[in-house]
Amino acid sequence: MTRRAFVYTETQANIPFRQVRWNEVNEGIAEQPGFIDKTWLSGRQTNSVGGLYSFGSIDAALSFCTDFFPALARDLGVAHSTRVFDGVATAEASADMNAPQFGGTVEEEPGAFVYTEVQVSRSFEDAPWRERNPDLRRQEGLISKLWLSGHNTRTLGGLDAFDSVESALDFAINVFPKTAAAMNAAFYTRVFDARVTEAASRGLNSPYYL
Repeated sequence: MTRRAFVYTETQANIPFRQVRWNEVNEGIAEQPGFIDKTWLSGRQTNSVGGLYSFGSIDAALSFCTDFFPALARDLGVAHSTRVFDGVATAEASADMNAPQFGGTVEEEPGAFVYTEVQVSRSFEDAPWRERNPDLRRQEGLISKLWLSGHNTRTLGGLDAFDSVESALDFAINVFPKTAAAMNAAFYTRVFDARVTEAASRGLNSPYYL
């Protein structure tokens, strides 16, 4: 199934991932219409719980965000955040950055993920990804980047896989803020520990693991 949409979720919870009953949650997620895969995300220091999902259509992604996931968060008694992204719009840019969702080869399993989103509204056709990608390839520790373009909002962002938490933190704290400043835009970053969620992500066919 072709990846035509991505969903980002994060719950306002503080739960060490070893306490998450991910086997049970995985069963429910796997049954959702249009679902392809999920990479679990566990917040560095915050222990927030979320994920990056692939879906076969925008409609399936929206249904997940308006029906299944709110019910799951309600059962946990926590507020949450969801975002839907157009996978078709960013396919070429992501493939150019070795994103495994678009044919990239996973030669090294990630140690951390960085989620970014910039508060702009810009058609991805006009985004300077061709100029940006060569600079990103030189970023220390970066393994791959999945570009993200907000459905309806057209925000710009991505899920970046890094070799270590240290490399991810350096990018999120020291590098990415300069990019957002050059755009004169507010931004959102999160760092996630990829090692603690590996088994759960493998259980839902995450493309980031060998």
